Amino acid sequence: MKTLRWTLPLEMTVVFYLITYIPNIILTKLTTTQAVAAFGRPLSGLETLPSTLIVNMVLTLAFFWLSGWHRDAHGIQAGPIRIPVPSFYTFLSGIGTSLVLFTVPLSFTLEGVSIPFIQLLMRGDILIIAPVVDLMFGRKVKWWSWVALVMVCVALLVVLKARGNLHLPPLAIATVVLYTLGYFLRLAVMTKISKSGDEASVRRYFVEEKIVALPLSILALYLLSASGISKQADQLTNGFIHVWSDPVIWKLAANGFLLTIISVLAAVILLDKRENSYCVPLERSASLLAGIIAALVMAWVWGLPHPTSAELTGAGILIGAIFLLALAPRFAKP
Repeated sequence: MKTLRWTLPLEMTVVFYLITYIPNIILTKLTTTQAVAAFGRPLSGLETLPSTLIVNMVLTLAFFWLSGWHRDAHGIQAGPIRIPVPSFYTFLSGIGTSLVLFTVPLSFTLEGVSIPFIQLLMRGDILIIAPVVDLMFGRKVKWWSWVALVMVCVALLVVLKARGNLHLPPLAIATVVLYTLGYFLRLAVMTKISKSGDEASVRRYFVEEKIVALPLSILALYLLSASGISKQADQLTNGFIHVWSDPVIWKLAANGFLLTIISVLAAVILLDKRENSYCVPLERSASLLAGIIAALVMAWVWGLPHPTSAELTGAGILIGAIFLLALAPRFAKP
């Protein structure tokens, strides 16, 4: 079996990432705002996570095998079967990714917090981390990357000012903190071992990270469910057991499929050999823009809250940042 190689230009990868992210956000939000027959109410964010991540894990493992990417990972031989294993660094990154995996879909379901706002808040933290990681590893940050960082930070400030405060529910605060910690681990490991421009290095990193992150995130959710010590545990029990017999499972399975595609595209973008201060704003701007578009679609079609003028202004700034990052390197002097 030949190994599937990634040959799309980075800008086209970002476009596909954006297109895939929009239905992912819409499905997640609708699942948590429309009543489910088996429960007589919408699912909570926690109830959507187990089945979505299980489907994501199964499809990701299938992708490893069918694409041949598993051949580039470190591995051990068990008879006729070669089993991929992580290195120390990809194991650390897998821990970080497990934090990201369940905080991102959870962020789309927080009560009283709009999708554009929570996305701007979470992505803003990562934009601060990106140049810090670059400087930690002695990587040069180009002028257009600094400008794009400033533009995205301005978009964040516009929305924060319009909201008037940073008061958030405890679950929202925990979501932001865990997400930021997870991304810091990811970016640090990516920069140390994989941002070389070597396609095999990208495939190796992705496989080794995911074989840690996906089982670990599902295990963490299961342990909380099995503990039975909180309302969240009851919700996770529903997510592990009861959703599978309701038609809503088709929405959750579709989200698991979309999440698998998103994870591959995000890895290709972030592992590009250019500095984090270039790749991160490009990927973050695309995901933020997807959130704005998804919010508009849900407002027009399902009558959910419309994005505010400040959020739309922030989206316009983000579009400008994407164009800057796409065009400036092409006209720069070598």
